[in-house]
Amino acid sequence: GAGLGDLALRTSAGACVTALPGAIVLGLENAIGLAVVRDLGRHGVPVHGIARDCASIVIASRYCTDWTQRPTGPIADWLPGLIARTGARAVLAISETDLLQLSTLPAMIGDCHILVPRPQQLERVLDKMQTLQAATVAGLRVPQTWQPHADEDFAARAAQMRYPLVAKWSNPPEIMGLLERAGLEWIKTDYIRDAAQLLALLDRYAPIGRWPLIQQYCRGVGLGQMLYMAGGQATLRFQHRRLHEWPPEGGVSTLCRAEPVNAHGAQMALSEKLLQALDWEGQAMVEYRYEPDSGHYWLMEVNGRFWGSLPLALHCGADFAWEAYRRTVLRQTDPAPPARDNLRARYMVPETKRLVRILLAPGRID
Repeated sequence: GAGLGDLALRTSAGACVTALPGAIVLGLENAIGLAVVRDLGRHGVPVHGIARDCASIVIASRYCTDWTQRPTGPIADWLPGLIARTGARAVLAISETDLLQLSTLPAMIGDCHILVPRPQQLERVLDKMQTLQAATVAGLRVPQTWQPHADEDFAARAAQMRYPLVAKWSNPPEIMGLLERAGLEWIKTDYIRDAAQLLALLDRYAPIGRWPLIQQYCRGVGLGQMLYMAGGQATLRFQHRRLHEWPPEGGVSTLCRAEPVNAHGAQMALSEKLLQALDWEGQAMVEYRYEPDSGHYWLMEVNGRFWGSLPLALHCGADFAWEAYRRTVLRQTDPAPPARDNLRARYMVPETKRLVRILLAPGRID
């Protein structure tokens, strides 16, 4: 069939109009990919999806013009040929592993924009220690953090810590393969109540000589501030508050609400300042734990990819995928229209798991 670069559409009146240049989206397996495809498709961008199999949910979307089963091997081996065949002018991706591969490719392949961060910028946000250091310099409030190393006295350090604590890996994509080869389970977050639990956790990872970050536990609710950065300035902003998470003690958003545009203004300015310090281009979500009673915002991380609550932003009119496309492919520089701030979004499957945990197994909540 016709390539995405020269696809024609026919209006209800029968007039034939040329569509916008097409885009390739890697990752059709979840609600994030669906939101990206819907966002582009609703603006008239033909989307060619790359899916792992025919059961991928986004294939069923009316906005997925065509799709290809993902070839084996590195992306660099097969993407240039797919770009040539489809005539796509933009490539977007969902997962961090795909972003890492795409970041090593040229920013453009022919006339096609590879809409992912460059390796240096991506490394800064994937490595939580680098992010926290930049945030400290930028004036953000960061939790007390310890990165254990093999030459330290763990027992002495454990006796000095203030509990409870949270353990999470500084650079998850880097450590996952190492854990798998050692037969160790990937655990996104551990909660630690005392020195004995901390020493047991450190001992667990002694065989690989690598340990997660140990951070103070921060009270409050989850707050996400989302920005699209172009030329060092935010061109699109949106924010939400996490009402429910899975697991219940903290994790992915299962029920969230848009926050009023005039709320958290000073913190939004600090989020933009942090992304400027990180030399970030494109979309990112700066995640906080927010304590309403004290007014403190504790930085958790910078999410440098499309995030799980993207459907809320999309339905509110904060179109981050379209912002990336129109500013690079179409060279549009006019301001994005204001987004709504009165909607909620529910992620039904993990929200149901959360309800079951609270009602039937509250003792398992850390």
